[in-house]
Amino acid sequence: AEAVAQDDAPKTIARALVKLNVNGTDREVTVEGRSTLLEVLRYQLDLTGAKPVSMDGSSGASTVLIDGKPVMASTTLALAVRNKKIQTVESLGGEKPDEVCTAFVQHDAEQCGFCTPGFVLAVRAFLDKNPKATEEEIRSGLNGNICRCGTYANVIEAAVSIAKGG
Repeated sequence: AEAVAQDDAPKTIARALVKLNVNGTDREVTVEGRSTLLEVLRYQLDLTGAKPVSMDGSSGASTVLIDGKPVMASTTLALAVRNKKIQTVESLGGEKPDEVCTAFVQHDAEQCGFCTPGFVLAVRAFLDKNPKATEEEIRSGLNGNICRCGTYANVIEAAVSIAKGG
């Protein structure tokens, strides 16, 4: 029998301690070069709003805001967002929730909840950029998020209620 050659690959993966600004607070995390922002948020910072529904980002469930723009945390390397402002859905809650959260509740814009955090952040980012958007513009602007339960009509109603001033 022939001897099996030993793999010359390193036995450990290089890790680095980096600082990420998440929801207005600098947080130190240990990341590998391949660590996604979604993994770091969920498993190191216990911020579980962004969901691992589709690792290719096609569902929109892992939406976070990077410098105010919606980005899929599942397809973003944690190392790529150093020195940027990361905002998760958790930042919109608390004692006085963001008006998007309130509108989602008022318009019953959630069912199972997997898509809801991504939609909330997508709506927040879209309305920040287009505060007087029409329903048609909102529908077009939110086309990167998918809801398996089909609550689209209620999500759109929630967004329209804010765009029109509630």
